[in-house]
Order: sequence, then structure tokens, then C-alpha cells
Amino acid sequence: ASSVAYLRRQPGIDPDRIVLMGHSAGAHLAALVASDPAYLKAAGVPMSAVRGVVLLDGAGYDVVRQMKEPRNLVRGMYTQAFGTDPKRQAALSPISHTAAPNAANWLILPVAGRADAVAQSEALAAALRKAGATAEVKPQSGKTHASINRELGAPGDPTTAVVDGFLRSIR
Repeated sequence: ASSVAYLRRQPGIDPDRIVLMGHSAGAHLAALVASDPAYLKAAGVPMSAVRGVVLLDGAGYDVVRQMKEPRNLVRGMYTQAFGTDPKRQAALSPISHTAAPNAANWLILPVAGRADAVAQSEALAAALRKAGATAEVKPQSGKTHASINRELGAPGDPTTAVVDGFLRSIR
């Protein structure tokens, strides 16, 4: 949120057409900032300044749910980041903050072969839509957790085409 406030003050930047984008933990952080108005408010940024959000293969949008998964391969990492208190985990979960206001437009791109990422993405999108946001989930086939990020922007990359189309649609 502080970075968004800084960016909005820069010459040549339209302060009311910001798009947040993140991969993995960065997707979690972008989703949290764009769903919990407390972060932007503390930085003096109106939620309306965030025109869109692009999330690349996150799986921590509902930390409480993720921690309950019996085959959670990232339990140790999540415990370090979010602790063991379900109340704290919920407070740090974007899905807990989907009641309006939120950023208006969301594109969520999980790797198709990661069931946890797809399920978390679908649940977040459903909650955002219920609160009035536009949220689309497009699982990306032929990608891994690393390649979806590494290949973004490369000529001919299908994920890049999806992101470009989303950005054109929210101008």
C-alpha cells in the first residue's frame, strides 16, 4: 500500500489507474491489499485508485482452509508466515476481507495442475463476485509455479495474452 501511494505521486503516472500484480506470495499480498481497505486507507490511497488486480498462481487466499488441508505441502512455510492461531490466519487471508469495498476488477491465473491454487482462486473469485467485484479465474495449462512467472512477457506466451487482454478491458 505504501508503494502504491509512492507510485501515485510519480510524474507520468495516472494515480487512479493502478493495477496490482503478484506471483505466489506476491499474489497473496496483492490480493490482501486490494481486498482489505485498511492497508490502502493507512497509506492515504482510495480503493478506487486500484483499477485491477492480477494474481499469478497464489494458493494462500484462505490460509485457514489451506492449513486444514491434510496434504498441505507448504504447512511449514505457512506456519512461519502466518503462525498457528486461526484468528491471525483469517485476518491475513484475503478471502476474509472480500466484503465491499474491494478493487473492482480481478484476473486470477492459477496453474491448472495445482488443485490447491485452483480451489483457492475459485473461492476467492466467488467471494469477490458476491461483493460486487468482477473476478475471473483462468487456470493456465502447460505452466508450472515457476514458469507462469518466468515466461510472463515473453513473445507468444499465452498467459501474457490473457493478462494483456485483461489490461485492455479495464482501461
